[in-house]
Amino acid sequence: MAEHRAENIRIESANVPPAQTWNRLHANALTLTVPKTTNAGTVYLPLPRLFERIECGMGAEVTSYIDSQVFEAAYYEVPAHTKREEPVVISVSAATNECANAGIMVCEGAEATVVVVARAGEKNAEAAGGNNNTNGADNTDVPATSGALVRIVAEAGAHVHLIEMLGIDDDQQHLESIGIEAHKDALIDVHQYALGGGALGIGFAVNLAGDRAHLDLNSRYHADHEELLDINHVARMRGRTTRAEIAESGILNDSARKTLRATIDLIRGSKDAKGNEAETVQILGDNVVSKTMPVILCDEDDVAGNHGATIGSVSPEQIEYLQARGLSRREAERLFVRALFEDAIIHAPEALSHDVAVERAEKVLGADVAHDFDDASELAFKDGVA
Repeated sequence: MAEHRAENIRIESANVPPAQTWNRLHANALTLTVPKTTNAGTVYLPLPRLFERIECGMGAEVTSYIDSQVFEAAYYEVPAHTKREEPVVISVSAATNECANAGIMVCEGAEATVVVVARAGEKNAEAAGGNNNTNGADNTDVPATSGALVRIVAEAGAHVHLIEMLGIDDDQQHLESIGIEAHKDALIDVHQYALGGGALGIGFAVNLAGDRAHLDLNSRYHADHEELLDINHVARMRGRTTRAEIAESGILNDSARKTLRATIDLIRGSKDAKGNEAETVQILGDNVVSKTMPVILCDEDDVAGNHGATIGSVSPEQIEYLQARGLSRREAERLFVRALFEDAIIHAPEALSHDVAVERAEKVLGADVAHDFDDASELAFKDGVA
């Protein structure tokens, strides 16, 4: 029988951007402590070696951590020139320190939807009062932590739809590290929803290696109370005439803390490449900390890169307009939060992601509002709108 031993692991450098700046603002990396259960004598079954070359957004330390947590990696392949009707679903529960390591090959001309779900999960008796360790070891000083390591290869002409639905409890952590390699004429369409939790670390890296490869990333987030949100987006543009469109928008309330690093890297050889990144942040709390670090790196001419960030609160004119229609300031501000959660529920393509979006909406907005969204999304699907 294998010997079980629990310990804590300190991750010192997660979500490190390609070009570090602003040392005095402590925005160059995420540092956190995570639980680890090692099984002496266990043989781990890794992914095919071709996935080792793929850069992942949270970095090598997180990759090694999740590799050490997962007994058997999951491999999926979508045959050339086919469309996979059922989504590939990677789901983890923070309550049980669950981690997933997945590799997905979308072959030439194929199309697939990939869904990554982080959920709070059901807490059992062992988890009451602290972190859940299935081996009974005392690890209560570290929050329950889930992790998802997902690497995707999109071959020539492939189309990948990626939906990330992340919603855990206030006393939990989740690490989300995504790496994608996109070949000639590949299309990568991403909807990323960070819906709250004690600490969410999200890293996304795409290598637009082939000519005319295209990334369209839409990231939406919500954090309140004392939640921590740490995001790293990296677009490596290597092929000619590649495109990267990155849009981030979020709402921060109470004493939430958020750091966003967004890098567009225009590498030598990427003639006629164009990358755009823009973030819009709405601040609803007096003690919010919001750090944004947009960077464009360029080693090629005949390219274009743009970035921008808008940070503000609900304008007095908007508040006055809504108050004139019978809404209080708090109710007016909650309209923007409602819109974010409604968007998440509508874009959930299957049951697990849908349930996480609804559960987080219930906690933030109340059950009545959440199920109004739920009913509306069901009607939309029936009518063919969504």
